[in-house]
Amino acid sequence: MQIALHNLQRTYGSLHAVNGISLNIPSNTVYGIIGKSGAGKSTLVRLISLLEKPDNGEIYFDDVRVDDLDGDALIQRRRRIGMIFQNFNLFYSRNAAQNIAYPLEITAVPKEQIKGRVAELLALVGLEGRGNAPISTLSGGQKQRVAIARALACNPDILFCDEATSALDPQTTHSILSLLKEIQRKMGLTVVMITHQMEVVRDACTHVAVLNDGTVVEEGLVTDLFSNPKSDVTKDFLTHLVGIDEASKSEDRMVQWSKKRGAYTLRFRGSTTDQPILSEVSRSMGVDFNIRAGGVQKVGDVEIGTMFVDISGSDEERDRAIERLRAIGVVVEEAGL
Repeated sequence: MQIALHNLQRTYGSLHAVNGISLNIPSNTVYGIIGKSGAGKSTLVRLISLLEKPDNGEIYFDDVRVDDLDGDALIQRRRRIGMIFQNFNLFYSRNAAQNIAYPLEITAVPKEQIKGRVAELLALVGLEGRGNAPISTLSGGQKQRVAIARALACNPDILFCDEATSALDPQTTHSILSLLKEIQRKMGLTVVMITHQMEVVRDACTHVAVLNDGTVVEEGLVTDLFSNPKSDVTKDFLTHLVGIDEASKSEDRMVQWSKKRGAYTLRFRGSTTDQPILSEVSRSMGVDFNIRAGGVQKVGDVEIGTMFVDISGSDEERDRAIERLRAIGVVVEEAGL
């Protein structure tokens, strides 16, 4: 299911929560929407999921306009949208299987079909045999797996994850993201992940839009944003990025040798992460590099390297060194730019 947003606007009093957002979200992909608190993420997801109507603008699902739906047509369209929340939103008066069955019950699916579908979904999310478990006995990760199964009960074509991993520990977050990616591949869903965590974007998404003050400041392939960010907001997210699972994914973390950040940020992509580029440039251009911090992380199937460095030499030597780095394919950013 492809989603197209055309100049969406939503205002609450004097607050422009969503201010002219236009996006094309490809079908059969995991698309991330990231921003800090107050950036407009939650409002945008309420608009896309048809929980609210925009003040202006249009929303299309596969070239069919949906923001103007009302009555039964709106209800039927919403039933084909799955939603996963940060705090699970499960019924504690029901066990795991009964929670998953709820959306099927309210759409009058026959009991025998419900029983089979619930068993299928429990197996899909790795909770086979736990249908009778009270919600209070489940861990946070298991609760979110129940919530995922419930969101999939009516075979949606779009799945929204609104900060779905924010309440989970790093290891559980990693397992839930892996599960969501597996489900997306199996079911061919369009998954939209709303988050403030760049590591979630890195580990789960193929495309991303960065929000700030109700507008899109940058969008594109996740690999492109990690290797060559354009906006200050994206650069700030990347600066503070750490690995999701520090125990098992330590190679994704920045190793820091100095408390100072350095005057330049160098970003390497793909094969350039394995080459002795700084040594070559240092010898040929007569400059010295002082490496303050560095690390390599996997973004999809691409390795992205980041270094914080100082470059010693005359102004002319530094300029020639930077020009050489860029010619090799290294993105060079000056601090504060």
